[in-house]
Amino acid sequence: MLHFLNICSKSRKCWGFLIFTIINLELIALYLQHIGLIKPCVLCIYQRCALCGIGIAGLIAIPAPSFAPLRLFAISIWSYSAYKGLLLAKKYIDIQLNPSPFSTCDLFVKFPNWLPINRWWPTIFDANGNCSEYKWYFLSLEISQWMLIIFSSYFLIALLMGISQIIDFLKRNTK
Repeated sequence: MLHFLNICSKSRKCWGFLIFTIINLELIALYLQHIGLIKPCVLCIYQRCALCGIGIAGLIAIPAPSFAPLRLFAISIWSYSAYKGLLLAKKYIDIQLNPSPFSTCDLFVKFPNWLPINRWWPTIFDANGNCSEYKWYFLSLEISQWMLIIFSSYFLIALLMGISQIIDFLKRNTK
């Protein structure tokens, strides 16, 4: 399996597929927000940003996936974004399962002054929902639970892909 992931990491098709999955997840989020009228909360927006980070990793790697430094940089961005998304999804589930006035998400999204994406694209990155509400179910799981599964999957694949790079490097340098 690690050999397969190593081969995939050097293919534009695999990085394109990663970008394709991210675009679809973002489109589902926008559909639920604008057509399903489900208001996103702050944690939803931050998870959207984590998905964008994974997509950016794909965009970084797709021009030259066979160039090892670029590929490793993309895998590290992918891993970091998936890990942060996993933590956000875990926090979101915790808020929903253990409601408390002391454990809530922020009222407003906080982006750096040099990157106010909530002001640039308010229809995508502005939050006006409540984190403790159950918003939408699919196959008996709520959005936050699906996001935990999705980010766990992305993180596991990125981790295994990173390990495959290390094994490939060691194999080439011990011969």
